[in-house]
Amino acid sequence: MTDHRSACPIASTLDIVGDKWTLVIVRDMLNGKSRYGELLDGPERIATTVLGDRLRRMEEAGLVRKRLYQERPKRYAYELTEMGRALHPVLQEMCRFANVHLPGTWAAPEHFMRPIGRGED
Repeated sequence: MTDHRSACPIASTLDIVGDKWTLVIVRDMLNGKSRYGELLDGPERIATTVLGDRLRRMEEAGLVRKRLYQERPKRYAYELTEMGRALHPVLQEMCRFANVHLPGTWAAPEHFMRPIGRGED
């Protein structure tokens, strides 16, 4: 994706992840979800049409890639690319922010708050 509102790094990042679902999907993928049905089964209850649209956009932006895991009917699993995994520290800071400033928010699981190693793409 190269269409950004400006060269501002914050605005450019928000052009990719600034909707209310993309970072939630990244969160779920960082926690091991990879299949469409698993991604639908979050506490936020994303609609199927919205999930399909966001996964397509995330793939176009380079955050995820899909791989066929079943031929009939065709079913895909999704995995974060290096670019997608690079959002992990951002999500960790959002958790810390919310836990300090937004009463009633969940404490993130300990495994989520640990750094994740980066693999090769």
